[in-house]
Amino acid sequence: MSTSTIPKLTSLCVFCGSQAGSDPVYAAAAATLGRSMAAQGVTLVYGGGRVGLMGAVADAVLNAGGNIVGVIPTFLKNKELAHPKATEMIEVPDMHTRKRVMFERSDAFCIFPGGVGTLEEMFEVVTWRQLNLHNKPIIIANVADYWADLVRLFDTIYAAGFAHGGHQALVTVVDRAEDMVAVAQAELKAPKPPVKLNF
Repeated sequence: MSTSTIPKLTSLCVFCGSQAGSDPVYAAAAATLGRSMAAQGVTLVYGGGRVGLMGAVADAVLNAGGNIVGVIPTFLKNKELAHPKATEMIEVPDMHTRKRVMFERSDAFCIFPGGVGTLEEMFEVVTWRQLNLHNKPIIIANVADYWADLVRLFDTIYAAGFAHGGHQALVTVVDRAEDMVAVAQAELKAPKPPVKLNF
């Protein structure tokens, strides 16, 4: 395959917390990710917020000269939570549309530390991948072992017989934020095989 036909990572969707978390390591890792994305010309696609880890990664991308695309529902924009310096801010009517637009604008997904909203966003794109609706990389950023229990849960689901063949290909786990872009790019270059559905 010539280098001209190898897919290039141009945009990365980051699902993460609207709060910063109790340990400064999370915000520091978000900033590291943002700088890495800007340095490699990768646009941030995210929920459009200016607070928490969302704000941390967005600020880092912008401060390093990169671009950010925020996707925010009207009710959150009205609460003045939208990032005021976003390269592009897409206002949508509801959370469902937000997720669809984020999916369409992204080459890959990064699951950073966050709460139930982050989990909900992650499980939707993981489910779509399981159903072979897409094969975009989904990278779990296990910063400070934050997602260790989630990773074990995936293993439990598989061991208990509630997963289809190839379940392990659904997500990739990395520990360092600075490795995120390279891992996503490598998977775009050599995609994982699709899940083999059992029905």
